[in-house]
Amino acid sequence: MAVDVGDVAPDFTLETASLTGSGTLRLSSLRGRKVVLFFYPADHSPGCTTQVCAFRDAYEELVGHGVEVVGISGQKIASHERFAGSQALPFPIASDPGNLVRREYGASKWIIPWRVTYLIDEDGIVADVYSGMVQPLMHVEYVKQWIAED
Repeated sequence: MAVDVGDVAPDFTLETASLTGSGTLRLSSLRGRKVVLFFYPADHSPGCTTQVCAFRDAYEELVGHGVEVVGISGQKIASHERFAGSQALPFPIASDPGNLVRREYGASKWIIPWRVTYLIDEDGIVADVYSGMVQPLMHVEYVKQWIAED
């Protein structure tokens, strides 16, 4: 069953990597702040690199509006560490081996990992969901629209 607007965002704890190093993230630790939680299919692929780098390039603007950014894909943490370093990612990308969190959120189409962005409010409620597999740049534009309307 997919997570939808109005649902409490399911909590998770995953290993993460970013430009500043590796760690562990529990989604509920971000309560009180808006969160952009985006699922992407694979590190180092052209479309995913475009999507992740669009969030990187907009990061200061998003943080300036009180928004935390978290990416998730199924690669192992070693892949995320290489990807975060090569793309200078200032936000965490979480390792979801087995795609358990992805499946809980419903961010897969059949067996294919899908490109889905969840906008989560300060109370941990899903405020909106954007799914556009073939439009990696539109995910950050959708987020910018969300913060502009707030």
